[in-house]
Amino acid sequence: MSTATGTYAPLPGLDVYYEEHGTGDPLVLLHGGALTLDLSFGALIPRLAPSRRLIAIELQGHGRTADPEGREITLATMAGDVVGVLDHLGLARADVFGFSWGGLVALETAVRHPERVHRLVLGAVHTRADGYHAEIHDPTQYATSTRMPTEDEFAAMVAEYERYGLTSFEAVVGELDPIVTAEENWTSAQLAGIAAPTLVMIGDHDFVRVDHAVAMAETIPDAGLAVLPRTTHTALIRRVDLVVPLLEDFLAR
Repeated sequence: MSTATGTYAPLPGLDVYYEEHGTGDPLVLLHGGALTLDLSFGALIPRLAPSRRLIAIELQGHGRTADPEGREITLATMAGDVVGVLDHLGLARADVFGFSWGGLVALETAVRHPERVHRLVLGAVHTRADGYHAEIHDPTQYATSTRMPTEDEFAAMVAEYERYGLTSFEAVVGELDPIVTAEENWTSAQLAGIAAPTLVMIGDHDFVRVDHAVAMAETIPDAGLAVLPRTTHTALIRRVDLVVPLLEDFLAR
């Protein structure tokens, strides 16, 4: 993916890196945890750019966006950063597609700032700790589980941190872990209050349970569910042959 369009939005306490690609209705892209835009959306952006104005944001502590000392990573802070980038661009609202950690941030944005989110796409997202399969909490199962990222995928994440050198992979994972393993980040009532039409996407071999994704889609008032076959958590965003038609159909509503 080309970074020729990359620049920074000067937000309070943090310059947030973002890229723009294509033209059309705006779609914000929010990457996975400990990932970058290239790793999450490198295959997807060229497929969507011909018909959408893509605003791809690197969140605090990821890629080209620093993790300043004293600025805590929280879902609320990152949702505020998404809104800050929209303000910087003069956009009242946009469609938002978040993958994994980016999906948590997208969901928080829809809950806290409903007027800024037109349509919401949640890829491989959970709302509470019991939304995970058991092996994510058990180191003895984690190491052998085929649901988890591979050694090569972890190596690619670490290489991106070494490439940009703004913080360490271990430091950011340590900040994200208490949030992604929290007992509950949103209540059923908060999900039921989401106003944006929503698409929940999950792989059938994700470490997020499919029945948890089903429950999310049933609780959010105007939500649909897509289960991608033979797809792990990290593979979901690379299944552009399936993801692109699903997105185009949903966003055309």
